[in-house]
Amino acid sequence: MKTVAQSVEQILKTQPFLEDALQRNIINFSALAEELQDEISVILKKPVKTGAIMMALRRYKVPVGVSNNIKVKKAFQRLGDITVRSNISAFTFKNTSTLVTCHGKLLTYVSDNTHLFYAFTRGILESNIMISGSETAKVNSFFKEENLIIQREGLAAVSVQLPQDNVKVAGLYYQLFKHLAWQNIALYEVVSTTNEFTVLVEEDLVEQAFAAIKNLKK
Repeated sequence: MKTVAQSVEQILKTQPFLEDALQRNIINFSALAEELQDEISVILKKPVKTGAIMMALRRYKVPVGVSNNIKVKKAFQRLGDITVRSNISAFTFKNTSTLVTCHGKLLTYVSDNTHLFYAFTRGILESNIMISGSETAKVNSFFKEENLIIQREGLAAVSVQLPQDNVKVAGLYYQLFKHLAWQNIALYEVVSTTNEFTVLVEEDLVEQAFAAIKNLKK
């Protein structure tokens, strides 16, 4: 039979911001226990006292991988240059057997114009192309026979160089996304390589996104 402690853990695992606040001791246990009382009672199918919930909250241990640990802090202190590019256009196409051929034409063009911003991601059903806004007409020309799902303009890209050992730091991306979310920054797209992380946001949010990432170094 599930316990109060297990029910608390189940809820906190789906609410990482709440979990982080507990780890930092900046939350009112009594108020949170009252907030969770009805939900936990439903999970356990019986009335649960707030005192039992408070005890479970105080004993809860945040997983090391998502806590704001020393290893994550040291990694952020070694973040590299932050680069901002404005006037970015983004295209989402349905994956087809001919999409790769169209993409090849675009790659050839981009290789001759290295000053352009360009990124490409491919999913199971669709692919995204992000490119300098000045090249919107080129993309529309190369992909004119493809199924365009959505096209967005007026985006900005914020890129940051990650330390080379970032792949061994558990919780690094969690902290990146958390800080952006706390600033109420909606992400249009995320692109990453092994040692580089890029987010695309609407241009009116780019200063906030830049500041949020820069503040990670402190």
